[in-house]
Amino acid sequence: MFRYNVCINLKLKHMNKKMKKVEPRSNRISWDECFMRMAHLIAERSPDPSTQAGAIIANQNNVVVGVGYNGMPRGVAFEDVPWEREGDFEDTKYPYICHAEENAVYNANGSTKDCKLYCTLFPCNECAKTIIQNGIKEVIYDSDKYAKDSKFKTSKKLLKLAKIKLRQYSPKENGK
Repeated sequence: MFRYNVCINLKLKHMNKKMKKVEPRSNRISWDECFMRMAHLIAERSPDPSTQAGAIIANQNNVVVGVGYNGMPRGVAFEDVPWEREGDFEDTKYPYICHAEENAVYNANGSTKDCKLYCTLFPCNECAKTIIQNGIKEVIYDSDKYAKDSKFKTSKKLLKLAKIKLRQYSPKENGK
């Protein structure tokens, strides 16, 4: 029995020297990339024919606590409201639609205090107030295409006054 154990131990040592150590992947995507991709994916749920926006709220442990896209309030059928961008206010989509950032807060399954918000579009002034009031500490946005519009200038001012960190998403090479 002793001889047998020695032979097996020698064979195992020899095999271990030949085997390469398995290393974890080094090309994983970052949390920023992950959450921004998720925001773009959930934006595809939007019924809005002209603007699809998405938002993800993640806590300090990188756990998703809220998800939202721009759409109608619960119980309002999107077929029953106008989707026009121009015309009398009540004949456009604007008085009816809930923004992605709002919906992410409304849909949160836990506290949003000290969380990060990832959004496909920079938040408007109304969403900025929701973000501030719900204790979100950082906003990472992809597009700032409405930067010259007064609603978005006001939004930036509000968020900065509330000392909320603003950062435009910038994917690293190869998504890292």
